[in-house]
Amino acid sequence: MSHVFFIAGTDTDVGKTISTKAVLQAFAAKGLTTIGYKPISAGCERTEQGLRNDDALQLMQAATQEVPYEDVNPYALEMPASPHIAALHENVVIDYQILNDKLALNQTHADVVLVEGAGGWRVPISETACLSDWVKQAQLPVILVVGIKLGCLSHALLTAEAIKADGLEIAGWVANRINPGTEHYAELIEVLEKRLGAPKLGEIPYVPGAKRRELGKYINVDALVGSTEREKETA
Repeated sequence: MSHVFFIAGTDTDVGKTISTKAVLQAFAAKGLTTIGYKPISAGCERTEQGLRNDDALQLMQAATQEVPYEDVNPYALEMPASPHIAALHENVVIDYQILNDKLALNQTHADVVLVEGAGGWRVPISETACLSDWVKQAQLPVILVVGIKLGCLSHALLTAEAIKADGLEIAGWVANRINPGTEHYAELIEVLEKRLGAPKLGEIPYVPGAKRRELGKYINVDALVGSTEREKETA
């Protein structure tokens, strides 16, 4: 059985895709096969092949295993809006069973599957449900991405509280430096290290054109590999 981690962000535009790519690359460097799974995306572009999301394409490029686009991004929404708004306008009903089926399928093809979320932890996917409800149902361990900027401490701590209140484990967190001019960067990292209560997997520096770069060198997945080994011992 492969191992699955859900990549959650403290907000939108904090670097979930960049961080997911970096973790995929770090696992691949250890000789593990990988797939990136973006179950729900909005703001997709029309192509000859159908609706395509740039984040999902980035995950496909970073993964070691080649799978059909529809298995990476089963719900591709065209409207650039919150998923529940886009789904409502496009008459799409997001079905947990499809999310589960695609996840299970991807697990048969790779040692590690990273599931990238959309927006922040409580992003709605319908008028009554949030994506975090599915993550809770699936009992996925979470990797939290913190975009290092002014205000990130409150966002990170509140998100971590919500994840833990949902009964889920924060397996690790990634610091993504959004703005090279952010003041007191080292102090911000120190507070997060002390208060998030989870291992820091790495710090991704501000890098122009980051989506085209090899970022795995900034991530240490030993804590995640260790947790998977503990799961084997207790199984």
